[in-house]
Amino acid sequence: MFSEEYKKAKKSYDNKLAKAETTGTKFTTVSGEPINPLYSPDDIAGQNFLDDINFPGEYPFTRGIHPTGYRGRVWTMRQFAGFGTPEDTNERFKYLLGHGQTGLSVAFDLPTLMGWDADAPLSQGEVGICGVAISSLQDMEILFDGIPLDKVSTSMTINSPAAMIFAFYLAVAQKQGVSFDKLRGTLQNDILKEYIAQKEFIFPPRPSMRIITDMIEYCTNEVTQWNPVSISGYHIREAGSTAAQELAYTLADGFAYIEACLERGMDIDSFAPRLSFFFNSHLDFFEEIAKYRAARRIYAKRLREKYGAKNPRSWWLRFHTQTAGCTLTAQQPENNIVRTAFQAMAAVLGGTQSLHTNSMDETLALPSEKAVKIALRTQQLLAYETGVINTVDPLGGSYFVESLTNKMEAEAERIFSEIDSLGGVVQAIEHGYFQKEIADSAYRYQKEFERKEKIIVGINDFVEENEIVDIPILQISPDVEERQRKRLAELKQSRNQEAVEKSLEEIGAAARDGRNLMPVFVKAANNYVTLGEMVDELKQHFGIYEESAVF
Repeated sequence: MFSEEYKKAKKSYDNKLAKAETTGTKFTTVSGEPINPLYSPDDIAGQNFLDDINFPGEYPFTRGIHPTGYRGRVWTMRQFAGFGTPEDTNERFKYLLGHGQTGLSVAFDLPTLMGWDADAPLSQGEVGICGVAISSLQDMEILFDGIPLDKVSTSMTINSPAAMIFAFYLAVAQKQGVSFDKLRGTLQNDILKEYIAQKEFIFPPRPSMRIITDMIEYCTNEVTQWNPVSISGYHIREAGSTAAQELAYTLADGFAYIEACLERGMDIDSFAPRLSFFFNSHLDFFEEIAKYRAARRIYAKRLREKYGAKNPRSWWLRFHTQTAGCTLTAQQPENNIVRTAFQAMAAVLGGTQSLHTNSMDETLALPSEKAVKIALRTQQLLAYETGVINTVDPLGGSYFVESLTNKMEAEAERIFSEIDSLGGVVQAIEHGYFQKEIADSAYRYQKEFERKEKIIVGINDFVEENEIVDIPILQISPDVEERQRKRLAELKQSRNQEAVEKSLEEIGAAARDGRNLMPVFVKAANNYVTLGEMVDELKQHFGIYEESAVF
């Protein structure tokens, strides 16, 4: 395949390389994969261009799902927003939209994420702290006051109680006179990764899978432009996984949802085009780019060859990216602006459809308006000043990137085989497989950090003594909790209690007889049944999940 002239030149270079001195640095990716000093045609010698790489917009979409890349449309720029009361976050939403943001991303507080109302005992001290507090339709109405839902794309980061929160959103649309088929956005709604990494679960895995399947089915029929689940690797990576583990575990979760819908009797092409993914963009620039390229290729092959999807849109892996929160440091926080910029560029060169850039102060508190604006400006500078949008997949054909992409795909396939040998994703969760593998990866990285084999600027090298952090920090007033509790108490006094009780009975009946839960959730939302009341009703039928310790 290679000419004698090439072989001779390559051998000469290899000899020079063997004699050359190096720094003694351990040259590996962040995930610990060894990196060769140089990549050349040898490293992709077995690759078929049309089968494995092809042109942008062509199967298997290694180079992107659109022929024109960002020349056709720049990625959606999102900033995660949510804090305090719904009024506080509504004001921040309007601020972001006024400064050029093109989509809204809602962060919820811990009580909401866990399905607790603001007046629950376990909510004390947490209301509005790490996101916006939403206990009822009334809160959701305030959150989107003055924001027409048919004019924005909304992403909501919530999982266990996602169906109930979505019901509140749908009820707001009804009150605004917006038909469901005009709504655009995404629910994270990825319960499998909660058991694997983030741990914000409520019900056991099997009834949780039933709820998600209900939502996918309902959106397929009623909310046709909505992405009902965003299969998320982000939190898997934040928990300490490698890039390949993030890739494989995320896709395995996606395949599990697909198989649940197929078992329900749904046609693959009726729902697959609305599935989306959510990946982390970590510090290793080229490893991240390879991860995104491998993800598209693996997904396209599976959807077409294993699941028999006929619609090319079903083969598309569409994904949102967020820069890596776990890489941000409280020390020298301005460095986080630079980290975020590199991570954002990796996501763009990897072909993301939408992007969130973290703010420099997020290790200290919820981001301030100034920090959020800098993070948004980072994306705008990337899009309009760096030239990265000028050509499609500018790193395609790089020996290094193509080789990394191939290795990432091969490692993901190896991990899929391990999961299959355990009986699938749910069974692997119950065995503690994912938890142990991620813990082992996190431990390896921590030891490399301690040995200074991996340098974090300002943490284990280039440290500043007596550093003073002087950036504004967003403070959440204790009054937030008091106001939310008061509002909720007034709502419970003014609503139709008979309608509330009837709605809860209907939720229980649907849980028992297997009917799709979404219509009864929407009806309950309109009757101002609270999030906690709906969740408590389901707990009586589904139970709660307690994770077993894994060593």
